[in-house]
Amino acid sequence: MRREFTLVLLAGAAGAGLVLLAVRQAWAHAVFTPPRPLPAQDISVTGQQLVPLASALALAALACLAAVIATRSVARRAAGVLLAALGAGVAVASSAGMRASAVLAAARASALAGPLGGSTTSGSPSGGPSANGTVHEIVIAGPGRVIMAGASWRAAAVAGAVVIVVAGLATVWRGSRWPVMSARFERHAGPAGSGASPRVSTDSAAMWESLSRDVDPTVDDGTRT
Repeated sequence: MRREFTLVLLAGAAGAGLVLLAVRQAWAHAVFTPPRPLPAQDISVTGQQLVPLASALALAALACLAAVIATRSVARRAAGVLLAALGAGVAVASSAGMRASAVLAAARASALAGPLGGSTTSGSPSGGPSANGTVHEIVIAGPGRVIMAGASWRAAAVAGAVVIVVAGLATVWRGSRWPVMSARFERHAGPAGSGASPRVSTDSAAMWESLSRDVDPTVDDGTRT
C-alpha cells in the first residue's frame, strides 16, 4: 500500500510539473509586418499568456496532493475528487481553441511591457534617436499574422492533465487504504495527557528507588558485591 501511495503522489506531481513546463513554452508566434524599411517583428506567445488558468489549476493540484498526504478516510477521498476536477479543468483549458485575436493581443501586451517599452508609430528603423533627439524603439507596427507553433506543448499539457485526473481517481478508489502520515507518531505515543511513555515512567521510578536504598542503578545485579 505504501508503494502504491507513493506512486500515485509522484504521478500527480509529475503531471502538474509537466503542465507547468508546457505552458511556459511558445504556443504561437505573432508576426507584425510594418511598412518598409522597418523590419518585421516576430513575437513568441507562451501558453501561460494564452491560458493562465491552466498553470493556476496545476499549482492548485500540487497543493491538493499535500492535502491527500495529510488527510484520511472521507477527507482523503474528497481531496481525490478535487484533484481529478482540477486535472479535468487543466485539460479543458489547454485543449480549447485559441483565437488569432487573442494571440495578437497577448503579443502586443508582451511587447509594450518590455524593458524599454514600445512604439508602433514613430522612431528610426534601427531604434536610434529620431529627428527631435528622442530615442524610440519600434516593436510592433502594421498588420499582424499568427503562426500556431506549440501543438506538441499543448499536447504535453493535456497529457499532464490526464495524469492528474488518474491520480485523483486512484485516490478516490484506494485512498482509504493508504497509510496516514501521523500513524507512526500515534503508535508510539504515551497515554493522553502524559509527556512520557509508561516504560520511561517505570524505569525512572525504579532508578529513584534504587538510589534511596544506596544502590547504584548503573551497576548490573550480577556484578554488584
